[in-house]
Amino acid sequence: MSKRDELIAKYAADLRNKCGMEPDMALLTKVTIGCGPAIYNADSETVAASDMSELETVKKNFLMKKLGLADGPALMEAIDAVVNTYGKSERNKYRAVVYYMLTKHFGKESVYA
Repeated sequence: MSKRDELIAKYAADLRNKCGMEPDMALLTKVTIGCGPAIYNADSETVAASDMSELETVKKNFLMKKLGLADGPALMEAIDAVVNTYGKSERNKYRAVVYYMLTKHFGKESVYA
């Protein structure tokens, strides 16, 4: 099993156990690949949900650039909803899991088709 496959399995377990959802493995794999080398770096593989500048980066670079969404209050509301679903007290919020949940939230799976 490759390092990426191990990480995808870890992300799927988080989605099941911490977020209470059954992951679409094909989509989760594509979202993980889309994260690029960030998933292999301890600092960049997670989202610091308490850091407002980090959440702005997720909004600008992922929601607006990658998913093509227009700026507005709905974007931050969605990020907050995902953080709450993951669990505010959960220290390690994996970037691929957060991106996966945001992709599902906005129904933008077609971006990864």
